[in-house]
Amino acid sequence: MTQLLILADDFTGALDTGVQFASTGAVTRVITGQNVSLDAYAGTCEVLVVDAETRHLTSGEASGIVGAYTTQAVELGIPFLYKKTDSALRGNVGAELAAMLKASGESQLPFLPAFPQMARNTVNGIHYIQGVPVADSVFGRDPFEPVTRSDVCALIAQQTGLPAVSCPPLTAGTPLPEADGIWVFDASSVEDLRETGKRLKQEGRLHILAGCAGFAAVLPELLNLGTGKPRPIPALGENFTVICGSVNPITVAQVAYAEQRGFLHQQLEPEQKLSSGYWQTPAGEETLGKLYRMLEENPHRILDTNDPGANRKTADYAAKLGMDIQDIRRAVSGTIGYLVSRLFSHEAVGTLLITGGDTLLQCMDYMGVHEIEPLGEMDAGVVLSRFTYHGITRYVISKSGGFGAENLLTELAAALNRA
Repeated sequence: MTQLLILADDFTGALDTGVQFASTGAVTRVITGQNVSLDAYAGTCEVLVVDAETRHLTSGEASGIVGAYTTQAVELGIPFLYKKTDSALRGNVGAELAAMLKASGESQLPFLPAFPQMARNTVNGIHYIQGVPVADSVFGRDPFEPVTRSDVCALIAQQTGLPAVSCPPLTAGTPLPEADGIWVFDASSVEDLRETGKRLKQEGRLHILAGCAGFAAVLPELLNLGTGKPRPIPALGENFTVICGSVNPITVAQVAYAEQRGFLHQQLEPEQKLSSGYWQTPAGEETLGKLYRMLEENPHRILDTNDPGANRKTADYAAKLGMDIQDIRRAVSGTIGYLVSRLFSHEAVGTLLITGGDTLLQCMDYMGVHEIEPLGEMDAGVVLSRFTYHGITRYVISKSGGFGAENLLTELAAALNRA
């Protein structure tokens, strides 16, 4: 019987939350889709994670999907529900929390948005990224989904009429809020998350919860899921292929750092990323041949969708084609999906790292794969999983574009070689 349903708004979020349970021995399945029958999965695992892909939808669309999944879960008798939100508050946070609360039949929804393991803290209701209010951080300048509010309650109010109240971390003697609606709890440490969770458990308030992978990390203990023993990371070998579909400056810096230290780095041209049918032309086949040779020349390589310097060339080319930002996003993800499907069977590809939630999901969609097994974390927010395509099983590392230190790729390459 499934004990916990996690609803995520993007794929990397589904994985970095699901792995908190898989790594402790809980049988965990991650599936994708906006209209999946939970009944088909609910008896096969302890933890079921659904990537509902609501991050880029309208608030109304996102609300409908989250509400429908919540209703299914209630009807199936799944005892615990967790709305996984982005740790930088991107997407339809308020609308989705309101939808889960309404469909659950509950009166209050505890929300712990902090991810202190990644220096993403909530203090006096203000959400910070490494000490900077989120709206003033790189996430406030995101070209696709800029975060415009650092005050979490104000951000929620942008999308829903439900009340939200800011609350300090709970301790043994702290009274619970009395107001109905969304309870936004501060947290600056894992201990804050754990203590608030313990207090909520004592009061029988764990039925519906919300937060990111930060709070999810303490839930296996609170919900008695898994064995508590970490799953060992398998031996993976030195071959390491990075697929970069993220424009986040943090990922861009990681790619530059890795290139300076010996990674082969191939950046796709605008035509290769955006032109429909390019890869079926003689020029496309020639480029594929070059990519195969790249795999054989160096065990560490990066296939990158960013232009040198900035993405001005791609923007200009897209303008000539009449493409807007969403068209560019879809075209780039589709190109990466096609390339990964072609490279997947090459014996030298080794372990894949795919950065960007859209990128990994598009790869799997293109290959007709809709389930992935999380295994463990290589670093905070950096998840090792595996899936099978045409009888071949590959290990894949995923991360959000905004996660990780500058030397992450080189450190991962060294770790793979040691395993």
